[in-house]
Amino acid sequence: MSYSVGQVAGFAGVTVRTLHHYDEIGLLVPSERSHAGHRRYSDGDLDRLQQILFYRELGFPLDEVASLLDDPDTDPREHLRRQHELLTARITKLQEMAAAVETAMEAKKMGINLTPEEKFEVFGDHDPDQYAEEVERRWGDTDAYKESQRKAAAYTKEDWQRINDEFAAVHARMGDALARGLPADSEEAMDVAEEHRRFITRFHYDCSYEIHTCLGEMYVADERFTATYEAIRPGLAVYMRDAMLANAARNS
Repeated sequence: MSYSVGQVAGFAGVTVRTLHHYDEIGLLVPSERSHAGHRRYSDGDLDRLQQILFYRELGFPLDEVASLLDDPDTDPREHLRRQHELLTARITKLQEMAAAVETAMEAKKMGINLTPEEKFEVFGDHDPDQYAEEVERRWGDTDAYKESQRKAAAYTKEDWQRINDEFAAVHARMGDALARGLPADSEEAMDVAEEHRRFITRFHYDCSYEIHTCLGEMYVADERFTATYEAIRPGLAVYMRDAMLANAARNS
């Protein structure tokens, strides 16, 4: 039995465009074609797609996924065992984060102020006060810093959670563009970079294109920022920087 590209997209929760891209780069080439030349996927193709999506969910870049799946010395059962271990570790981490958020919600409900340690848990791997002293030392006399402090003082913990969720969504979209192999100067990547710049302006300070490109350079030059973006998607720090530079050039 075989399935159309539309059916497979529906089964897997991916776009037809993604399946076309996987075909074009040789990651998932459908086993059959209809008389009209349309892609037809077999059950074996669906098994491979499941493996691809497991690894993608775990943050592996497409070229590494291809190498893993096409290694003739690796038994398919080994892929499942490895993915099970990785997913179990992620589930444990997510459960810890969910517990931290539940603690924050309960504290807010009861009118209890969170300790710095508890606040750190709410924000996962990012504590918004972690670099406060350094930030003030470097930029404390700038208008951008003063504007950022003024806005931040008005935010509630719910506001911060919403802001972080929105910012994470921007980063996820940029990571998806990278995962699909789009150039950093593609329209889609530059559009996400522009969304990133406007987000900073909306919630923190007026982020000009000049400031935005400086931020992009810092994401690569400062290993702390680099580590943050690499944890989202390997290669994302440089990709973000390049997309931000391209977007600034587009709008110059």
